[in-house]
Amino acid sequence: MHKIAVISDVHGNVTALRAVIADAKRAHCTDFWYLGDLFVPGPGAHDLLADLDALPITAYLRGNWEDGLLETIAGQIDAADPSDVYESFIDDYVNERLAAADVARIRRLPMVQTVTLDGLTFQLTHNLPDRNSGQTLSPEGDQTGFDQLARGGADIMVYGHVHHQLLRQSTAGQMIVNPGTVGMPFPHWGRFAQDLRAQYAIITTHGRRLPAVTFRQVPYDVTTEIALARDRQLPYADLYADQLTTGHVYTHDLPALTRVTQRPGEAERLRQLMAKYTN
Repeated sequence: MHKIAVISDVHGNVTALRAVIADAKRAHCTDFWYLGDLFVPGPGAHDLLADLDALPITAYLRGNWEDGLLETIAGQIDAADPSDVYESFIDDYVNERLAAADVARIRRLPMVQTVTLDGLTFQLTHNLPDRNSGQTLSPEGDQTGFDQLARGGADIMVYGHVHHQLLRQSTAGQMIVNPGTVGMPFPHWGRFAQDLRAQYAIITTHGRRLPAVTFRQVPYDVTTEIALARDRQLPYADLYADQLTTGHVYTHDLPALTRVTQRPGEAERLRQLMAKYTN
């Protein structure tokens, strides 16, 4: 029997990740899988890598926000896109707090891993096997997307990215699991909208039988995380604090990001940022 803690989409939230790790240890998890999107928009950087490295991790993937970090480091910054400007400033904050070896390691992370346990084959991805981004696998998405995810023939598909806990099947009957998000919940249903606890899943194998899936929601000290963001001078710490307390995610809120990226002094800061990575 294996008891696997499946963790995804931390998005820089140090306090939430530590609460999830503590909960998984109390549950006596034997294995840990990480599905990507470790950084941004929260204050975590190298410390998040260190927290994961202290665990018995047997799978570790690259998410689309790791891709975004690498794009910023490569100077791929779209000054006309407020979302990209917002992300790039926080990417720079993260990069300044990573060692060169950390960045090299992130570059090497795979998009897909296959794990065999107790005679069952698990396919692990951040999103689709060949695409880290997009909404093909949203919980309300069409069955064809999930059948595309499962076409490799694994018994169980485990993926992240969409920030919602999910259990469903492919048309062929394979199991599909999403553990939710550690650091950035945003429930769509109004009555659930204030439940912003950290999310992860525990998968328990019992030989070749259907594994048991337990979805976990873990409370953590939001005020501690907000204070950490402010103490570390995280870019757009005010937006991060609002996200943690209201569930409003600013990543694709173009009107809000247009306003904040046009604050006094932002144009000069952007010029300096672009010069730093493009010269």
